[in-house]
Amino acid sequence: QVQLVESGGGLVQAGGSLRLSCAASERTFTSMGWFRQAPGKDREFVATAGGSAGSTYYADSVKGRFTISRDYAKNTVYLQMNSLKPEDTAVYYCAVGYHVAGTPGAYDYWGQGTQVTVSL
Repeated sequence: QVQLVESGGGLVQAGGSLRLSCAASERTFTSMGWFRQAPGKDREFVATAGGSAGSTYYADSVKGRFTISRDYAKNTVYLQMNSLKPEDTAVYYCAVGYHVAGTPGAYDYWGQGTQVTVSL
């Protein structure tokens, strides 16, 4: 069974930064990405990294503020979040799969989630 271990969530003031990490127990996945889910809302795509060219993709709401990166040697994906806003508050989930996509259904394994709270 594939395991994903996330870390790095927490409480930060608006304008601050956080860095999330997610380590996978296997290295066979094409894509490693991040989704988030706020209370009462659907899970939404944040960013993903993968494919043969190591391409990265972002949701419009985080472009220019968040950066996804992937360490293939460590089977780890990172999400550097800068200029955080209260609307970024959510549980953030790491996900891995065999397709580079922005929909939750395209990913095969999920982390347990880590809470990110941005205060005013």
